[in-house]
Amino acid sequence: MKEIGISEVDGFSVGHCVDAAQATGCTVILCPEGAAASSYSPGFAPGSHELEALRPTALVDRINGLLFSGGSAYGLGAVTGVVEYLREQGKGFDTGGIKVPIVPAAVIYDYPQNRSQGRLPDAKMGYDAAKWANNEPLLSGPYGAGVSAAAGKLGGLSLESPSGIGVSGVQLDSGLQLAVLAVVNPSGSVIDIETGKIVSGLRKKDGTLAGKDDILNYLSQLEANNFPANRGATVLIAVATNSPLNKVGAYRLARMAACGIARAIYPAHLLFDGDIVLALSSGKGPVVSPNYLGAMGAELVAKAIVNSVPGA
Repeated sequence: MKEIGISEVDGFSVGHCVDAAQATGCTVILCPEGAAASSYSPGFAPGSHELEALRPTALVDRINGLLFSGGSAYGLGAVTGVVEYLREQGKGFDTGGIKVPIVPAAVIYDYPQNRSQGRLPDAKMGYDAAKWANNEPLLSGPYGAGVSAAAGKLGGLSLESPSGIGVSGVQLDSGLQLAVLAVVNPSGSVIDIETGKIVSGLRKKDGTLAGKDDILNYLSQLEANNFPANRGATVLIAVATNSPLNKVGAYRLARMAACGIARAIYPAHLLFDGDIVLALSSGKGPVVSPNYLGAMGAELVAKAIVNSVPGA
């Protein structure tokens, strides 16, 4: 067994673009020859583009790229640049008169760290991330869409802790490849799945990490204040495999893999969170049991989330 990232799964490449001065960025996963894809949204406050096209009943059966971005709803503008890049490459769904690149997108709420306040990421950043996509091994940390990500956003800027992008993945002797890229920006805290310890998230006023009881007490206080609107948060997950899947199989993988979020985030899927899981298949590898694929996917999701924490 070999550890890999999504950029090393057959049929996929990954690129980041960051504006360090404005503290925001985006990440693009390209599959220019097409990948079967679907999504599952366990969060209550998602920000997304073209997820309807991923429903198993929708006409389009393959996507050409995927964008994860900072900037909340404004960051969805970056998808225009990804579409333009793919159009220049002649990639997309053939409508008979023109090829239309299919690029779903999802965003995190990275304010107030994002100093552009509604102007970035934009189409140029999306284009550049697509242009720079490659097959080099990926690093976990403050890159791309995760450059300003934080855990424990229940507490706002003063009480949250750093996170970022997390990666995990495996290539088995059978040739199966399965990998996860996570943008980790949750309301809750990150739990090390090996030790059960909280490694990033909500902090108490003395600077130490809050325990589960502390977090629940904090939630009670927020309830009393009608859930202040400045607590935007989200975990975005991409699960990519070379195992052949259709859109129904991709939906099943996304839904099963979503279990990994609740293993590594406490508490998960709150009303502030826009959690979205997308599963993608290039179809270039061996056929495996969907149950095996989903179980492994959930484990890799949890690992990727923990890997997003510097020093974890």
